[in-house]
Amino acid sequence: VLLVESGGGLVQAGGSLRLSCAASERTVSNSGMAWFRQAPGNEREFVAALTWRDTYYADSVRGRFTISRDNAVNTVYLQMNSLKPEDTAMYFCAGDLTPPYCSGSGCSKRQSTYDSWGQGTQVTVSS
Repeated sequence: VLLVESGGGLVQAGGSLRLSCAASERTVSNSGMAWFRQAPGNEREFVAALTWRDTYYADSVRGRFTISRDNAVNTVYLQMNSLKPEDTAMYFCAGDLTPPYCSGSGCSKRQSTYDSWGQGTQVTVSS
């Protein structure tokens, strides 16, 4: 399954962006999806995840970002509001598409949980 991200761009601090992650094939509704990000010189870090039972967020984005999915169009979204310069990074979509699916907080935040990854979309927030 290919995952293709879109929606990145340049935005001023305080602004909003919505990232999309489109899957090339129908994904089961109880598979897990997540967003990670990587800033230059930094390790890739967890941003948000959605499982069949819950959503999880990094502390740095909770209350500002929202992850959601539309199974009808095989797409996962990341709505990002109140953006800050420290949100600048390449954002990657990831899919936990092989059962058994992760459903808890711990596994949702681990990169090793996910077996499909997109190529990334750049988000740049200017101050």
